[in-house]
Amino acid sequence: MKRKGILLLLMTTMTLLLSSCWSKKELTDLAIVSAMGVDKTKDGRYTVTLQIINPGNVAGGLVGGGGTQSPPVTIYWDSGDNLVEASRRASSRIARRVYYAHTNLLVIGEKLAREDGINVLIDAFDRDPDFRANATMVIANHTSAADLVKTLTPVDKIPANKVLKTLEFTERKWGENVKVSLQDVMMGLESPGGKAVVGGFRMIGDYKQARRLENLQESAPEATLRASGIAVLKRGKLVDWLYGKTARGTVWILDKIQGTDINIDWGGKKEAIAYQTVRQKTSLSAQIKNGKPHISVHTRVEGDIGEMEVPVDITNPNVITKIEQSVRQEIKKELKKAIERAQKDKTDIFGFGEVIHQSRPNEWKKIKPEWNDVYFPKSKVDITVEAYVRRAGLRNKSFLSGVKEN
Repeated sequence: MKRKGILLLLMTTMTLLLSSCWSKKELTDLAIVSAMGVDKTKDGRYTVTLQIINPGNVAGGLVGGGGTQSPPVTIYWDSGDNLVEASRRASSRIARRVYYAHTNLLVIGEKLAREDGINVLIDAFDRDPDFRANATMVIANHTSAADLVKTLTPVDKIPANKVLKTLEFTERKWGENVKVSLQDVMMGLESPGGKAVVGGFRMIGDYKQARRLENLQESAPEATLRASGIAVLKRGKLVDWLYGKTARGTVWILDKIQGTDINIDWGGKKEAIAYQTVRQKTSLSAQIKNGKPHISVHTRVEGDIGEMEVPVDITNPNVITKIEQSVRQEIKKELKKAIERAQKDKTDIFGFGEVIHQSRPNEWKKIKPEWNDVYFPKSKVDITVEAYVRRAGLRNKSFLSGVKEN
């Protein structure tokens, strides 16, 4: 009997400690934000643009009740003296509670990033318990954040997902863009020198047409979104845009290349052979010689022959060796171009300073205050590239060689 009483008392105590559903949130009461854009107005105020998901339209396509068509998202925006005020003003137009826990995309306008910087914004986002630090951040390239957030996109019903997937696949297949989170940017800006790189995105086409449902009904939409460049942030402000081989060289050094295509000249023809990377690894090391930093960059890459526009005998080991040498030279050019651009901007986006800090902490204390502006631009950087051809696709002998023989 005594044991039963103790068990009953224990069960009663546990029941009292259970929280139940005291903090429940009904889906019908929430306005789920998929993307958020932040711009600066001419009078110095913040403008917040919210991309709200229309659950019924996403689940059932673009067909609404009565045969009418409705977009998968609705846009709300408003302005304020700070980010919190602008966000709360925008929520006054919505009949539901604005819910940021599923906000996967944060877009910063180029004008705001270049003139005022993003440090104040990051502080606001970091304080908000609902906003996730793993949300992807992008900088609007030559446009406003509002134009990006308002653009309706085909294939992917939710425009925010279009941006996220494009960044992911572009980084994986081409290597001239990066996908970074709010947390990544925070860590970069808090590191020595306060630097970070952020993927860029732009709207191409008619910005008025981009907001209309008719844009989704065209086989060739008049307006669309595309990844465009890498934004360089120094002390929270946008200082430069990187494109093409300079951008890819930067991604090489950051050790974020997952896949790309290197074109080399052969037989007097420009970019005659396409070399597809399969795997790569970039490592950094640093030394202090005579009081001056000395950085070493080592890249090792393996890849396949993807295409040949001229007859090439790839069964000949000497030919393979020459192809590998050409690939090494091309990659080295890109790395060198990226380093020269960063030194010109006086922004150590590669983390050379952290490498010195780890290997030479005492020397780092002396040069840290002037690292970005004095030491980094004049640092000597040695680049070593190893490139190997592993496979040649489904055939060894070139099809063009057979045509030439016939």
